[in-house]
Order: sequence, then structure tokens, then C-alpha cells
Amino acid sequence: MELSLYDTGKKKTGNLSVTDAVFAAEYNEPLIHQVVTAYMAGARAGTKRQKTRAEVSGGNSKPWKQKGTGRARAGTTRGPLWRHGGRAFAARPRNYEQKVNRKSYRAAMRSILSELVRQDRLLVVESLALESHKTRNLASRLRALKLESALLVTDKMDRNLALAVRNIPGVDALEARELDPVSLIHFDKVIATQAALAQLEARLK
Repeated sequence: MELSLYDTGKKKTGNLSVTDAVFAAEYNEPLIHQVVTAYMAGARAGTKRQKTRAEVSGGNSKPWKQKGTGRARAGTTRGPLWRHGGRAFAARPRNYEQKVNRKSYRAAMRSILSELVRQDRLLVVESLALESHKTRNLASRLRALKLESALLVTDKMDRNLALAVRNIPGVDALEARELDPVSLIHFDKVIATQAALAQLEARLK
């Protein structure tokens, strides 16, 4: 299949031939859901930790005698009902990682890219190089393209692009090798350079 190739001003300069297996794959929603869920789960820190009644300080002796005080009997001040007491079911560090094999991951990426093409959300440009690191230069280009939410994908990150994109809300830039399924579905438009698309195609064949 062929994709339209544009310059930075969204003027069509030609067509780009791409592989149907990568950019015209069938939409597989259950697989995409599985891969996206696994990717987001893997990003969780899982470092939450609380203390049990055995780990909090104090409570080595009975706070008051068993009878005669008029108060409820108590054997320790470290119980979960007490202030500064231990947690009944204390959280422990855990790993949220879900296993997804490489074949499934690549199939999901192909399905997402193909759906972006079908929805006209993938724009291929010749280059994303900027003359200056000033944010206004990139912002003016995005305004010309009428874009508010966009992911810029390049084969190699340019320093000017990395600096310019930092201060624009709803816009991010990634190298093709860093591309992930969550980033692809998060933005309204994906703007990829010709070289980045070639890298993606070689990686997902």
C-alpha cells in the first residue's frame, strides 16, 4: 500500500510505499487491550509497604490491667484498632508485570498502526528537524497543521526538537525504537518521519 508523504507545511510531496503486513493489518481489539494493559501494569512501581502489628514500635506490655478499670480489655497498643497500631492486612512490595510474548506485542503494534492509517491519524513527513530549539518554532508548525494533540516520531532525536517539545502541552516526541502501544493510542495524531517509518516497518515485519 501507499501512504501520502508531506512536507512540514502539510503540502503533499509524493507517496511512500509501505508493507501491507504492517500498515494494513486486521484490527484486533482484544489483543491491543491485553498488550496495553500489560504495558501499563509494567509501569507500576509496586513499592507500597505498610507495617504490621509486629513491626510498629511500642506495645510490649499490657496497657492496663485486665479488670477493674471500666475500660475494654486490651493486651497491646500495637493492634490495628489503635492509633499508631499496625495494619491488619499490610501492603507489601509486589511486581505487577504481565507476560506478553514478542509475537503478540508486534502483532498489537501492527494492528494499532494499521488502525491509525485507516482513521487518517498517521501523518508521514519528510523531516521534523528544527532550525532552533525555541518552542514557538515548533508551536507555529503544529498550528499550521491544526494539531493540538500529537506524537512526533523520528528516527533519531534532534536536540532542538527535544528542547522545543517540552513546553507544549499535549505534544510529545519519541524515537522510533522507543515507540510503545500506549503512546500510539494516547494522541490524536501521530506524525512520523519517513526514516522513522522505515525503522518501524523493519522492526515489525
